[in-house]
Amino acid sequence: MLEQRIQQQFFESADLLYQVAETLSRPLAAAAQLLVESISGGGCVLCCGQGLSALDASYMSALLVGRFEQDRPGLAAWSLDGKANGSSVAAALARQVQVHGHPGDLLLLFEAQPSSHANWATVLEAAHDQEMSVIALTGSQDDGLRALLLDTDILILVPHGRAARVAEAQRLLSHCLCDAVDLQLLGASEV
Repeated sequence: MLEQRIQQQFFESADLLYQVAETLSRPLAAAAQLLVESISGGGCVLCCGQGLSALDASYMSALLVGRFEQDRPGLAAWSLDGKANGSSVAAALARQVQVHGHPGDLLLLFEAQPSSHANWATVLEAAHDQEMSVIALTGSQDDGLRALLLDTDILILVPHGRAARVAEAQRLLSHCLCDAVDLQLLGASEV
């Protein structure tokens, strides 16, 4: 019984990835282009998430600063930690965006857990006030979050009710973005 349940985890994850591959390739390509434009223009990528999604933001930042699958110069990226004295995580992230964000920078937002769009409203407002574009990788099908994004922002929605499946897909999305950035900056490689 336990082995069957474990196998079901694999099948559910694989099914989700197969189902979204075609629909997410276009917004991923647009997001990669936005990343390259920001980086090439001297901008910085600010990565953030709340709860466990903060770990995905940190991972993405590490891939950009360090490397993905091939050596390249480090790219300007920061993982915002959402910590500030006496503030909620959302308020702290908004403050960090206000302090560190500049026009031409990019906010890369990770959200795997279903949450209220109100948790992101102040963060997105701060990014837009700084004339930053936003790429939101989310599992939330909350139209309120979509309404907070501008036409120049990109929403990459993994449509699944389980946060574990969304997080797994977001790890692959991070890898796809890094691969696309490396391809555009360095050309094709033998992987």
